[in-house]
Amino acid sequence: MVKRTLNIAQRALEIDERFARSYPDAECELIHADPWQLLVATVLSAQCTDERVNQVTPHLFELWPTVGDLAAADVADLEEAIRTTGLFRNKAKALVESARRVMANHGGVVPAEMAALTSLPGVGRKTAKVVLGTGFGVVAGIAVDTHVGRIARRTGLSTANDPERVARDLESLFPRSSWISFSLRTIQHGRRVCSARTPSCEECVLESVCLRVGVRGQAG
Repeated sequence: MVKRTLNIAQRALEIDERFARSYPDAECELIHADPWQLLVATVLSAQCTDERVNQVTPHLFELWPTVGDLAAADVADLEEAIRTTGLFRNKAKALVESARRVMANHGGVVPAEMAALTSLPGVGRKTAKVVLGTGFGVVAGIAVDTHVGRIARRTGLSTANDPERVARDLESLFPRSSWISFSLRTIQHGRRVCSARTPSCEECVLESVCLRVGVRGQAG
């Protein structure tokens, strides 16, 4: 049954339910052993695929296994270790400085508060939401990456391009209890089905509720 006539709140509920059935075990695909490793991996994932990050981080964590080790690292050495993730100079500088601040201000323990996390170099609200949600189970908001933003716009749940505006739109539509899982499920859907260039609309679990905004130049 075609349900594109649902209002935005009804559409959001239907999308949430369909994603829950389709991706019940969705998890963060960045390999990590603790919140610090998750923070590092998430910073590295900016303009880089999770697959590439997961190829880089095992060696990185072997060289610098703890926050203290990275705080004492030579930035040039870290640059070389993360070169293939792109923007490696900015990322290396931010990670070393973040490690130093975690050591100096938080006793070497990653803080579990939004304000403290976003005070670290290279850590914006999206990264902080990932660390809080996946690393600590703290619901701080919906983390909006390129997949979540794209699908939010295609389904008509947001018209914004700025990730934080998209996040606010989505957070107003979904129950707080769904915020972490919705982001993880949407990311999986974006990777598997709703790609940027060639979305597989005919195979999509949202086919009957998605407005297809911007797909083939028009709404469905």
